[in-house]
Amino acid sequence: MALVFAILLDLLFAEPPIPAHPVVWMGRYLAWLGKLLPKAPGKAFLLGAGGWCFGALACVGTGAAIEWRLGRLELHWRWVVEGLVMWPLFSIRMLFTEVASVEKGLSISLMEGRRRLSRIVSRDTAELPEVVVRESALESLSENLSDSVIAPIFWWGILGLPGIFLYRFANTADACWGYRGDWEWKGKWAAIADDVLNWIPSRLTAMLLGGLFRLARLRTQAAVTPSPNGGWPMGALALALGVRLSKPGVYVLNPGGRSPLPKDSKRALRLCGIAVAVGVVLLLSLKGVFDGGL
Repeated sequence: MALVFAILLDLLFAEPPIPAHPVVWMGRYLAWLGKLLPKAPGKAFLLGAGGWCFGALACVGTGAAIEWRLGRLELHWRWVVEGLVMWPLFSIRMLFTEVASVEKGLSISLMEGRRRLSRIVSRDTAELPEVVVRESALESLSENLSDSVIAPIFWWGILGLPGIFLYRFANTADACWGYRGDWEWKGKWAAIADDVLNWIPSRLTAMLLGGLFRLARLRTQAAVTPSPNGGWPMGALALALGVRLSKPGVYVLNPGGRSPLPKDSKRALRLCGIAVAVGVVLLLSLKGVFDGGL
């Protein structure tokens, strides 16, 4: 029931105020620490890993402390408080709204579609043609379905609040530090940790998107992306829609598929909505197995 309440809060209100948002606090800690990390590869890696571990321990400790305190509350209050705590730790409404906004922007102009896409991807969108803008939005939808929805709920199902706090910290650290160039060694530990924690959720997300029925083809598609995890949900969505998804110069998923059309954005959002609903039921069952009932 706590998860259901958290999802209702997310669907009704999207994100909580910034001062009450734990992911914002995590980001501020990582931004502050990132400025202090040295450039020398060895020291950067060790201090980056140490800073990551300290932050992760603080997040796990926070989750454990809240969970211990919840154990003293009556069941209905426990659900309410735990739902409030979990609410900012995943994002369904914002993800779906931002992806739908890209397609709406394209209906206005290519420039507006590019502008709206820039809010959800890190790549430069200024020169992207319409088909690549749409492909990028669909890729972001599928990958973030894993990162921002299924993975945090999965880790809550297994480890409770310590698990979901740990995952959100790891994912935020990868988003802040997991880059090439000057961040190559500073964020290497963060990138590895994020890959490890996303290994199962990314594949679970792919199965929820219909990948179970196309497993042999999906394995082939997932292998073409640089990320060991991102290709699974993206490849599953490409195959489910029968479309081609690509990042120019990096990878092409389902190369035999057609270019996505405006209707495919609606189909993708509908399919991802079904995947969330089925995933929540499965992960609630998983939670029940691990703690003997919700």
